[in-house]
Amino acid sequence: MTYWLCITDVGNWEIIKEKNIWGVSKRHANKLMSTKIGDKLVFYVKQKPPSDPPTIRGIFKVVSKPFYDEKPIFKAPSLPFLQDPQEIGETYPWRVKIAPIKTGYLEFKPLIKQLKFITNKTSRGWGGHLMGKAMREIPEEDFKLIESLL
Repeated sequence: MTYWLCITDVGNWEIIKEKNIWGVSKRHANKLMSTKIGDKLVFYVKQKPPSDPPTIRGIFKVVSKPFYDEKPIFKAPSLPFLQDPQEIGETYPWRVKIAPIKTGYLEFKPLIKQLKFITNKTSRGWGGHLMGKAMREIPEEDFKLIESLL
C-alpha cells in the first residue's frame, strides 16, 4: 500500500467529497497511474489568501483503477494568478474513484516539524515540497501521524 498527499483547493475539495473522485491534470497523469486500489489519499487543501491556513481535510482510499474522463466536474483555480498556465482549461481527466475513511480539519503548518517527507522545514522552504504537484508519496509514518490527529 502507498500513501499519497493530494493537493487541491477549497472548491475542488467540496467536489471530491461530494462525488468521491480524485482527478489530476494531464501533466500529472503518470503520478495518478501509480496508484493502486487500497492506496490511501490524504487531502491537503491549499490556503486561500490572505487568511485561511493550509489544512488536511480528509483521508480516502482508492477504490478503482485510474481512468480517463473529460467530463467537467472540477473547478479551475479560483485565483487566476495561482493557475498553472499548463492547466488552463483542464478538466483534470485522469481520475480514480475513492471512498472516505475520515474527514476533519487539521491545520498543516503545526505538523511540518514532525513530517518526515518535508526536509526543509523553514517558513520559506517547506512549500517547495508541494508546489507544482498534484500529489506526492508520503511515508507511512507521516500518514499515521496525520490520521491520528485528524
